Amino acid sequence: MQSDTFFIDMIHIKSIKLIGGQVNTRTYHIILTLLFIFFTSSCSNRYVSTNLDKENFSRYFSPSKVKIYQSENDIQSRYQFIDIVEGQDCQVKAHHAAPDEINARTHARQEAYTLHANAIVFSSCAVLSQAQLAKQNMSNDAKQCHALVICYGKAYSVDANNK
Repeated sequence: MQSDTFFIDMIHIKSIKLIGGQVNTRTYHIILTLLFIFFTSSCSNRYVSTNLDKENFSRYFSPSKVKIYQSENDIQSRYQFIDIVEGQDCQVKAHHAAPDEINARTHARQEAYTLHANAIVFSSCAVLSQAQLAKQNMSNDAKQCHALVICYGKAYSVDANNK
C-alpha cells in the first residue's frame, strides 16, 4: 500500500495525508463531527412514517382483555349475552404451518372485544380439510385455504363491580 493513500485503523487513527498536508487526529475528528452535523441537519425536514398507531396496539392487545370461561356457570357476577363470535386460522399452502386452534380462539376474542365484550365461552372448534372446504360450495375459505380451524364462542359483558 502506498504511503500517500488514506489508512484508517479501526482502533486508532494515526494520521491522514490530504492534498500534500498533514491532518492530525483532532482535526480529523472535528471534520468528521462537522460533516455528521451537516448531513443530519440537512435531512431534518424529512418525516418518518411508521405503522405505530394507537389502534394497532389496542387491536393487538385486545384478546387479553377478554377473559375465557369454561361455561356460563363459572361467571360469578352479573353478565349479559352480547353475540356469537367466531375466529379462524387458515393454512394457505400445504407446506405452510397447520392451522392452529389457539390462533382461531385469539381471533374470536378479538371479535368479542370489538363488540365490547369482556368475557367469552367457547362452544367448539372444528378443523376443516381441503376436501371438506371444497364441499362448501366454493366459498372464499375453500379458495384460499388448504385447511382451516374455526372456533365458535359466546361473547358476554360481565359486570366487574358486582362480585
